[in-house]
Amino acid sequence: MGGDPLRITVLGSATPYPRPGNPCSGYLVEGGGVRVWVDAGSGALGELQRYAGLGEVDAVWISHLHADHSADLLTAYYGLLYADIRRDAPLPLYGPPGTADRLAGFLTNGPERSPVEAAFAVEELYDGHEVRIGGLGLRSRAVEHGGMPAFGLRIEDGEGRRIAYSGDCEPCPALTELACECELFVCEADGEGPGHHSAGQAGRTATEAGVGRLVVTHVGPGTEPAAAVERAAGTFAGEVAYAAPGRVFAVTRRSRTPGRTTPSPASSR
Repeated sequence: MGGDPLRITVLGSATPYPRPGNPCSGYLVEGGGVRVWVDAGSGALGELQRYAGLGEVDAVWISHLHADHSADLLTAYYGLLYADIRRDAPLPLYGPPGTADRLAGFLTNGPERSPVEAAFAVEELYDGHEVRIGGLGLRSRAVEHGGMPAFGLRIEDGEGRRIAYSGDCEPCPALTELACECELFVCEADGEGPGHHSAGQAGRTATEAGVGRLVVTHVGPGTEPAAAVERAAGTFAGEVAYAAPGRVFAVTRRSRTPGRTTPSPASSR
């Protein structure tokens, strides 16, 4: 399984609500013989099904519980329990503390709590959380997003290929560590301010982490994607792209970046 290509497909990158042709944050990571749905923003579930059904996804990972990153867990719940999807066991769901209760709070319509755990096997994230799913290792770090529980993600396959994803956060040492020497770094660019990166800050974090390629995503309203790419390129010398819906980014190995000073994170394997 380790020889499978590692790639990430953009399901959606809009914020703070879905736009025509662009759902909110959602990504499908494939490699190591498995598929991981990363973030489930509004509209992402529909796009996910272009590539894999809920019965074919091996796990879900959620960065934080803002609706533009998690709302489609609600519709996924109905799909898993009450539609044509058949699984042998609940779908593994890795999310911030309180994920199951937040879902139940919305889904419960009577005196009995909705059976969230019948649909999802929920495991709460914490700083330094690690899990292996098939041939992929996932490592999470707590990041700064306005004081709410939020996490960034590093994914590594059996060939040593690596993807980092910021979720939503302002520049912070934990994110730089996660992204350290990753071949691909997917970083939000919602705008400078508490809890978020601007495009220029995304480029600086990419530079500090010594990544190979930068993909700016979650570009804030009022900023054109091309402008976000240009601003990120002003602070990062490597390749910069925009997370357009439907775009697929394959990950290949590269040599280590000379002159990098950021310490390498612990292995996620």
